[in-house]
Amino acid sequence: MNWLQRKIYLYNVTFGLYMLDWWERCLFNVLVVVLMWFVFYNGTRYISELSKRQLW
Repeated sequence: MNWLQRKIYLYNVTFGLYMLDWWERCLFNVLVVVLMWFVFYNGTRYISELSKRQLW
């Protein structure tokens, strides 16, 4: 078992995905990716707006 397979296994066990069907796992992973995209996208927009302001 290489490093990547171990991380995927740990992800599946931590979130309980090992007991789901393949399509349920895919749906959960899509939701996680969309949530992470939303957080990173809005975080970068917030940081860019914050850097454009004069704070002092």
